[in-house]
Amino acid sequence: MKQPNIVLCTCDQLRAFEVGCYGAAGVRTPNMDRLAADGVRFETAVTNYPVCMAARSVLLSGRYNRSCTGGVANVAYPSKPGDHAMPEYPEKGRPHLKEPTLVEALRGAGYTTSAIGKWHIHSWPDDVGFDHYVIPRVHHCHSGQSFTEDGGPEFVPSGWSVDYEAERVKDYIAQRASDRRPFFLYYNISPPHCPVADAPERYLSMFDPAAVPLRPNVDLSRPLANEAHWLRVYRYDFRYYSLGLPYADRLPDGYGLRELIAEYRGLTTWADDALGRMLTALDRTGMAEDTIVLFTSDHGDNLGSHGLVQKGGPTEESIRIPWIVRAPGRLAPFVADTHVASLVDVAPTLLSLAGLGALAHLHGRNLLPVLRGDGDGVARHAIIETSGGAAVRTLDAMCFVPFRPGARKLDLQASMLYDMSADPYQLSNLAADASAARTAADLAGILHEWDARIPWMAGSVG
Repeated sequence: MKQPNIVLCTCDQLRAFEVGCYGAAGVRTPNMDRLAADGVRFETAVTNYPVCMAARSVLLSGRYNRSCTGGVANVAYPSKPGDHAMPEYPEKGRPHLKEPTLVEALRGAGYTTSAIGKWHIHSWPDDVGFDHYVIPRVHHCHSGQSFTEDGGPEFVPSGWSVDYEAERVKDYIAQRASDRRPFFLYYNISPPHCPVADAPERYLSMFDPAAVPLRPNVDLSRPLANEAHWLRVYRYDFRYYSLGLPYADRLPDGYGLRELIAEYRGLTTWADDALGRMLTALDRTGMAEDTIVLFTSDHGDNLGSHGLVQKGGPTEESIRIPWIVRAPGRLAPFVADTHVASLVDVAPTLLSLAGLGALAHLHGRNLLPVLRGDGDGVARHAIIETSGGAAVRTLDAMCFVPFRPGARKLDLQASMLYDMSADPYQLSNLAADASAARTAADLAGILHEWDARIPWMAGSVG
């Protein structure tokens, strides 16, 4: 069988609860749904670290964040002046992702490798295996965005950056149609990540805020802590919190969580449209049958659940993501509901789907047996790191163990335990419940074994 092309496509900050094939009511995600209908969809999938850079580093390295970045959650370059916590571009070299990445393994097997769209990893793409790349600045915006191609001079495309990237993806696929080498494309779609107000009007007005369903763990009677600030962050991103532009200091009259969630859903449809343009390009070039497409997200978004915003902790809204793979001739379509998939599993699974050997240093599971309907012997749970500890997500439970005070070593006991079958909205913490003590101990044991087995990257502070 010919070596397949591979497209690894991610959305930014897309939680599974806003995707039609994951049961979301009233949304418009026909292309995500089409991909799921033609492929394998994991019913339960999670990020391994619910923050942008950390998640993306895990995705490309196949290693847990503590081992590929030393526990760094987001880009921070003290060597750069100014707002060093959010630099505009990466630095040369490989202070992180020191082991060979998924990209380098594929390039070594004869693939040509390209990245288009959001990057947000410490190193430049060419330092970790990409032959070609078109990436925007780190700071999020969908209009007036600056890009660099292969490290060349900055340029600002006209129109919306999401549409520009989709057009570059279409052109790339057309070019590859006449190339006999297999390709790996890492395509990153920025929405529905903020700034949600920086988008075409048709998406902003697509959903009626009054009709948007709220998750039962959202309480509109209790304003969010610092709500006006966070709504501005969601709408305007760095143009509010960093540049302080006058227009970004204002909110529309009556703007609240319902309005935010409606706009978030609209931007999810924008992302779905971009995905559809990529799928159409594969169809038109006749390459769809020879191309594996894996679609996922780096993490989710709380959007007011539990009174929380953005991401970072072990809430379902923060950690649950879509995880869908289509591989014509290799995988029959079905819904995988016996295992919890995660981002760290993407690298070993794609390598196996491509007929390549596993890399010994990868931490993730090869989920190919599960994708073929036989997951016996494959661990069924997934591990989630956070800045405050680690969690294990099984099909039926979520258990979180914090770090010991002042140390990067997990404490003895769990501080959170949720029965995800009976309590899917995490409304009742059972960590101190005597009737759940055995479950808490067993799940904490999984985390302690993982904590002892997975090392921190050499040189990281702990």
